[in-house]
Amino acid sequence: MIPIALYGDRSYNSDTIRKYMISGNNIIPGSSTIHFDEISKERIFHSIDKIRGIRAIIRENYMMLKNRLGRIPYLLDFYENGEIDPLVLIREYKTYQDFLCIVEPQIYKGVISEQEKVTLEYLCKTVLSGVRPYELEILKDLFEKESITKETFLEKMKQEYLIENENAWDNAIYVLEGHFVSNKEEYEKFANIEIVKANTDDMLERMYSYTQRLSHAEFRKQMKDIVLVGLKRYKNKYSYAKDSKFVLYEKYSRRDVSFLMNCEKDLSSTMYGMKRIGEDVFIFVTYHKVGAENEDKLYADGKPDYADMFVDNMIFKWDSQIGKGPESGYMKDVVEAKRRHLFIKKSDAETSFYYMGTFDIINIIGDKKKDNNGNLRDITKVTMKMHYAVREDLLRYLESKIITGENK
Repeated sequence: MIPIALYGDRSYNSDTIRKYMISGNNIIPGSSTIHFDEISKERIFHSIDKIRGIRAIIRENYMMLKNRLGRIPYLLDFYENGEIDPLVLIREYKTYQDFLCIVEPQIYKGVISEQEKVTLEYLCKTVLSGVRPYELEILKDLFEKESITKETFLEKMKQEYLIENENAWDNAIYVLEGHFVSNKEEYEKFANIEIVKANTDDMLERMYSYTQRLSHAEFRKQMKDIVLVGLKRYKNKYSYAKDSKFVLYEKYSRRDVSFLMNCEKDLSSTMYGMKRIGEDVFIFVTYHKVGAENEDKLYADGKPDYADMFVDNMIFKWDSQIGKGPESGYMKDVVEAKRRHLFIKKSDAETSFYYMGTFDIINIIGDKKKDNNGNLRDITKVTMKMHYAVREDLLRYLESKIITGENK
């Protein structure tokens, strides 16, 4: 793949590779200059979105790293050596243990118990991305200590991370009790991971069964692996969000937004178009919409062709959902929120969104738009002004045309 050859990136993380292509010559090593016309760029972006044979790539990457290190590598080895992104690997296999059972079955099959595996899966799903350090630091401390205090934890957040958040303690405990899930099935699966127990409001201790599991060398090793990767990812990618929970132009999933906003569960299944959480409202936009395949419909199911677009690098125009006029509760949530955040992805090929920053509303007008049944319904057209000018390279990327497989 051209981006990997040019920039030396071997993570196979589509978001990371895409970022190299967006930034272009700004980050190519040395003094060379490479220019792609827009059609070539779009074809490359299309190939990034459709990376084939990722499991074969992961296994090949694993064998090369194993030979280089002279031992079996773990997730931290992949991360520190700039190899396949641990998140890509976990997306395919759920846990590193599952992957090891495939590539090294004689050594790893049956080594991890079912409860240990469920614990690893929950933490890979929840904290490996490193979008915040709360849970990771508690887990790190509890490797060596049987208990920690709220005072010690909050002081560590303040001194090491410049974070002052009284709610961080309770939020982290809730997550580590296995409650950050999206549905009943997940709740039943992860409710008994038994990692921590709050004895009082100010004291947290390891549960006895977790202490017993930590005495198992392989489980302890894989737990530490998750924590160390998560902390490194936080420090490298997300620690710059000083005045906000979000880093400008970094990518976040809807699940990440739920997590960072301390929601009691994963709200990603309800977080489409607009979501109000407390005093914050979140606008999610897919810049290039998919057209309807059915000739009887105006739009693809659930994806009306809203006129969402940047006028320039400060002004963004956004359409509300069909059926939501200026006086609707939906629009009141947007207008009355203390903070308004804009997240954009180029197309549905991208699973997460660029954080574009906060904005003010400078104009609202009511209008009409046909739904898929051909009925005219209320809609609200909103003009926003971003608090920070959007980066030119990112803006060009979002506005460039989509090249599909049929166009190639």
